[in-house]
Formats: sequence, C-alpha cells, structure tokens
Amino acid sequence: MTTLPNPGPDPGTGAPRRRRGRWLALASLALVLLATPAAAQLPLPQPQLPALPGVGEVARDAVPAVERAVPLNELRKLRLRDLVRGNARVLELERGQAIVRHEVIAIAPGVAALDAARTASFTIASTEPLKGLDTSIVTLRAPEGMSTRRALKRLRELDPAGVYDFNHLYAESGPSPVLRQGHGGAASTARVGLIDSGVDGRHPALSGARVQTRSFAGPVVVPSDHGAAVASILADRAGRIYAADVYSGAVTGGSAAALARAFAWMVRERVAVVNISLVGPPNQALQAIVAGMVARGFVIVAAVGNDGPAAAPLYPASYPGVVGVTGVNARGRVIVEAARGPQVDFAAPGADIEAPTLGQGSVAVRGTSYAAPVVAGLLAQKLDAPSTEGRARAVHELAASAHDLGARGRDDVYGAGLVGRAALAGK
Repeated sequence: MTTLPNPGPDPGTGAPRRRRGRWLALASLALVLLATPAAAQLPLPQPQLPALPGVGEVARDAVPAVERAVPLNELRKLRLRDLVRGNARVLELERGQAIVRHEVIAIAPGVAALDAARTASFTIASTEPLKGLDTSIVTLRAPEGMSTRRALKRLRELDPAGVYDFNHLYAESGPSPVLRQGHGGAASTARVGLIDSGVDGRHPALSGARVQTRSFAGPVVVPSDHGAAVASILADRAGRIYAADVYSGAVTGGSAAALARAFAWMVRERVAVVNISLVGPPNQALQAIVAGMVARGFVIVAAVGNDGPAAAPLYPASYPGVVGVTGVNARGRVIVEAARGPQVDFAAPGADIEAPTLGQGSVAVRGTSYAAPVVAGLLAQKLDAPSTEGRARAVHELAASAHDLGARGRDDVYGAGLVGRAALAGK
C-alpha cells in the first residue's frame, strides 16, 4: 500500500432442517472440490468467476454453487486447512493461517535475547545474515511440549523490544494456469525481480528475456505453472528477470523466512523493482524486511489478493510503501474476487487473458496474480537502480498515466486507475 452469502444460523440454533441440510451438502461439495493431495504445496486452481457488475448492473453469469456455499474469503483458508491436514507434523493453523509448527522467526535478536531464549529451553535452529539489508533472520524452535502460540508469546515477553512472529506460509494470489507457448518477448533492458514458485528459464514463453533463478526453500528450483506464467507477463516488458523460488517443492515452501531470504537476494543484486504475486497474513518480521527495502529505494509490487471485496487486507500488498495491484477484466471492470481498500494503488488486466496451451487451443486465466506483473514491468522500465527519489518519481509518473476508473480520482477499488490498457485489447 503506497501513500498515493452468509450460511445462516448454526445448525444448533434451531435453523430449519431443510436449510441445514442444503448448507451441509454444499459445504461438503466445496471441501471435496477443493481437496488436494497431501504432498501438494501450492493452492488449487480457483473456479472461474464472473466480472463484478457496476452499480445498478445485474450480473450476467451465475456464480458456481460452490462459490455461493463458501464465501470468497474462506476459499483460501479451505485450501490452507487441507494443506495443514496433510502435513500436520510440520504445519498447523493459527487463526486460520498456516504456520510452521514449533517455529518462531526473529529479526536480528541481540546476544542477551538469544541467551535468554536458550535459558528458556529454546533451540536456535538457524541464523542467516541478510546481506544487503544489514540484518539477519533467526529461526527458533520451541521447547518440548510448548505450543507455537505460547512460544511466540514467551519470546516476546523475554525480549519486548524485539521483532518476533510465526513462520507464516504465503500462497499464490491466483490459480495455476496452463502456460502460453511461443511468447514474443519485447526487446528491453529493464531488470525486474520475481518472488514466486519456480520458473524454468528455458520455457518458450520466456524466450524474450534472460532469466536467472535461485531457490530459497530447498536445494533446487522446482518449476511450476504459476511462477512461469507471472514471469511470462514480466517478460513482455523486462529483458532480465531474477526469479526466486520460495517453494522449491518443500512442505514449508512459501514461508516468511523464505520470502525474507529472497528479498535479501534482490537487494544484493540491486534489482530495483520486485514483483510478488503471493498473499498471506501480516507478519512483523516480514514487515521489517519490506520496510528496510522501501527505505533503500526499492519498489515492491504485490497482488492484493482474491479473497473478495469484504476480506481483511492481505500482505505484503498492504504494508506501507508496497504498490498494491488489483485486476480488471476485458471491459475494464474489477474482477469480483479482488480485494478492495486503501492498499489498492493500481489496476491492470487480470482476467480474460488468453493463454495458449502446450497442445491445441487456449485457456483464459484470471486473478490479481497476473495483474501485478503488468505494473511491475512498467515500473521496471522507469527505474533501473534503487533510489528513493527515483522510486517516488516512477510511481508518480505511472499514476499520472493511469486511466481513471470507478469513482473520480483515487478510490479503493481501482486505486489511481488502469495501466497496461493495451493488454485489454488482446495484446
């Protein structure tokens, strides 16, 4: 964020038997449709959703039954719940969010704080310098028999001035599409960073850009459709992509610690603009990393998420200084699943995007995941090195070129307006 159907009463409250039966049946259907193998790390593809109608307009398409049964802001939580259920020895849910069991991460705790943690029977699992950010991230493991929630509370008690939080997991802000084939690729010298799932730099869709990959959650990069699809959109406007894989096929992939390591790599490589099409809860450690990058003149562009217009803000898009991006369809209407709020800075094409399959035909993809890289690519063309003044100028220039949508001026649905309009015409 830069400065710019309710299911009704609980069955136990006396709701009519017919309503209870219908809700339970639909909820069961949702769980079945959203189920994923226990070993899977990435979220399942989301059902196709209609474009959000304007004021007074009637929606032309019916929302699928599973969407009526489960509110938009519950879909991601259902996926996380399924992921945790299949990996309960390593993961757990904390207020509906997935975290690494028995782990707490800290930003540069002092010697006295670490000594106090050891005295309290905590184990220092790892200490990793974040070169370029002049700090470090420390992973602590809770003593035997202590819950993760209690562990975090205890560490904050021992070091009230420190920065401690759960090791949250962050998920893709859009379904995994089938990739486009034979990407044209614009000749550009712009450099841009990507923090996502793995990218295969040899894929034909990325032929127009040089792709440098690195893993931050496992020993090797594990390519996936989502990461490569976002990278292919970046390749439309950037000549070189630094792709950080924060999943690497690991059960704990997408953790806050992995994101912190990936951000530090971008700083060391002096990649001025970084795209992150991932979403999750607020995290104090991650917020400190983001604040450090913003203060150094880096631009972080993030998808605002697909939990729906009434959902709570998602992160990192909602952190101060982050450029939050929503998605619109081919008619320039915001997609129904996109978040709303002051964290929205720009709108970009995020639906009705035709992506050729690896065989015959094509598939339409949608989600704020695919809108964010449009904005990141445009900003990368304006900023070739980290700079606080250059950062402000690049964002201002992009806002000045935006096509105003919705309420006049900046609003919580479209931000400063639509950029990358050529993509709406099928480019």
